[in-house]
Amino acid sequence: MNLYAVRAIYAFEMARTWRTLMQSVISPVISTSLYFVVFGAAIGSRMPTVGGISYGAFIVPGLVMLSLLTQSISNASFGIYFPKFTGTIYELLSAPVSTIEIVLSYVGAAATKSIVLGLIILATAALFVPLRVEHPFWMLAFLVLTATTFSLVGFIIGIWADGFEKLQVVPLLIVTPLTFLGGSFYSIDMLPAFWRTVALFNPVVYLISGFRWSFYGLADVGIGVSLGMTLAFLLMSLAIVAWIFKTGYRLKA
Repeated sequence: MNLYAVRAIYAFEMARTWRTLMQSVISPVISTSLYFVVFGAAIGSRMPTVGGISYGAFIVPGLVMLSLLTQSISNASFGIYFPKFTGTIYELLSAPVSTIEIVLSYVGAAATKSIVLGLIILATAALFVPLRVEHPFWMLAFLVLTATTFSLVGFIIGIWADGFEKLQVVPLLIVTPLTFLGGSFYSIDMLPAFWRTVALFNPVVYLISGFRWSFYGLADVGIGVSLGMTLAFLLMSLAIVAWIFKTGYRLKA
């Protein structure tokens, strides 16, 4: 493996975070904090606890997951789309760098940024509510798996997009609504039976449920199912990326 090339691309993508600190870190943290304050104050006063957990603490994993999903996609999609936009992707594809090294560099950088952002949001939330993490290993596992999976999704979107506006279509019109409807601010057990069944078709439910379980031991679906679904999303994303490089789909468009 060409570790020098991997480190170079990875370092370039990480450096871009510091050049756009307001957009990459500060803005997501402020937005998530506002969600926390508004929903925690408006609903928390009427719903003191959910499953024995204070409402303010209950929504923290969902808010972290919301930011993690959107930022993972955004970071990875822009990272690979920019070389297409500038034309430097031709140099990247002709360089002595393998497919694995390209994906590892861009997806690794995007996932790292998202994980750091998630930890910052957790630290910020701890200033407002008392948090506890009953299963720290699984908390980090879900954090890394989710960030990696959706960074791969963002990588796919960046290759598919043929304009900057398309980079925002999936995060805004698909991922964010699914996250809001996936139990970020409530337990799906609170829904009527029919709508709870419908909610189980939302893949984000399993991500949020597993992540919340790692904090409080409280889950809407079994932890094994959540982990299995997360791994299935990861493998599906890897398969699509492999197909893209095998066929050359939009890599040079």
